[in-house]
Amino acid sequence: MGRVMAGVDVVIPCYRHGRFLRSCVDSIMSQGIDTLRILIVDNASDDGSADVARRLAREEERIHLILREANLGPHASFNEGVDWASAPYMMILCADDLLAPGALVSMLSVMEANTDVVFAYGNDVHWDGEGPYPVEERQAPAPWTIGTGRDFILETCRMPERYIAAGMVLVRTCAHKNAGHYRTTLPHTDDLEMLLRLALLGRVARTPTVVGVKRMHGDNRTNAFLSRDLVERVAALESFFGQEGGRLEDADVLLRLGRRRIAERAYWSGAKQLSRGRKSGLQLIKLALGLAPGLSLVPPLGYLARTERPLMRSVFRG
Repeated sequence: MGRVMAGVDVVIPCYRHGRFLRSCVDSIMSQGIDTLRILIVDNASDDGSADVARRLAREEERIHLILREANLGPHASFNEGVDWASAPYMMILCADDLLAPGALVSMLSVMEANTDVVFAYGNDVHWDGEGPYPVEERQAPAPWTIGTGRDFILETCRMPERYIAAGMVLVRTCAHKNAGHYRTTLPHTDDLEMLLRLALLGRVARTPTVVGVKRMHGDNRTNAFLSRDLVERVAALESFFGQEGGRLEDADVLLRLGRRRIAERAYWSGAKQLSRGRKSGLQLIKLALGLAPGLSLVPPLGYLARTERPLMRSVFRG
């Protein structure tokens, strides 16, 4: 028997990831938690994903299915999962990703011990499916740091490029329902904006330990939209501070900070590309100056002091 802990509902949005679906489910079922349910939401895949989902549901009664006949887009899957969840905790894990061994137990433990924590998250590793599995079966106990939600928001504005995958986050279900649905106006940074909304509702727990494995393959959204990442992050910040985040006393200051940091990254990334003869750097420079016009007069040298030395060398050496 698995360890008896508070219930967890895991939502798996799936679109054309039938070849990954079983291993994703296995990574959840092997967490050692009996009070667990899984909802697979297939978005009208044409690769046999629905058949894989049906087989999994026949094998395990804790697996539930929503198999659409029409593709309603990823936000519909996320939001249907939020509405479906009824356990004390929930997670959204894409069908091509995996949970690291012991991840749920570790996240549950810190949230059960700290009832004002609204979500807990950790790191992930990228894996192309080749070679050995990138996470050890038994990791060292996860060290946790707990901070205020405002601290999380401030840190996000200081480092808006920081990457937190949905599969690295366990959320208190009542908080997620309170925060509401993912916004269709943010096609690629809806998860970032949701975390900012959740952070308004309580404290946040973080561990440097790996809790998830992100598969890297040709169909990844990460690959397909990498060039628009900075623009989408600006949109997420503006959406948050233009709505729920606007009630923070220093909302304007925080938004300016986030826009400035994105501008600095765009500036030096554009300079790097131009130094290598890539015209695409002009678009990044244009973005930087649009966000922070003063950069046309004074380059953001402070950003280079904060970033890693390899980036500095690549900018100045080309």
